[in-house]
Amino acid sequence: MSPQRKFWMRWRVRLGYPIAVVYWLLATPTLRAILIGGVIAAFGLLVRGLAAGYLRKDQQLAVAGPYALSRNPLYLGSSFLAVGFAIAGHSWVAGALLWTYFAVFYYAVMRNEESDLRARFGAEYESYAARVPLFFPRLFRTPERPPGSGTKAEEGFSWQLYRRNRESRALLGTISALAAVALRIWVRAHFGH
Repeated sequence: MSPQRKFWMRWRVRLGYPIAVVYWLLATPTLRAILIGGVIAAFGLLVRGLAAGYLRKDQQLAVAGPYALSRNPLYLGSSFLAVGFAIAGHSWVAGALLWTYFAVFYYAVMRNEESDLRARFGAEYESYAARVPLFFPRLFRTPERPPGSGTKAEEGFSWQLYRRNRESRALLGTISALAAVALRIWVRAHFGH
């Protein structure tokens, strides 16, 4: 991992918790907002989970499944989580804080990971990057795969990879975070802030 990537990864986590606390304090959620945000977050979890089932970290370049549409489907799923929480928080200020954090850190992390993948996979990554967009998927084009780019076993979704990539943590984290947002309704009702 490059020093630059370590920097962005470290600060993404270090600032993530204080941002979450400030978001929670600024949030003015309603049950309806939490429900709508929860549905969008669930879609983000689905995207992330699907991507995790294709990802063989540090072993091979992921190009199948959602990786055939976006080079960063895990972060795309995380963006839906961020939208879901911005809506659930029912506050423009809290939502803007969340999105600023997401945009700054995840863009930097994606670019740094791209640099690492280029160094590791060379021409294979260059070819992949020329076909597949960095973030926003091409939904109306059939994904292109170079001939001989993986076996059938490598191409299908794997629950084993889902578990190995510990994607269940995202599910548990999302449930816990939505419960914390719901708790904010109770705190505001009983304490007025």
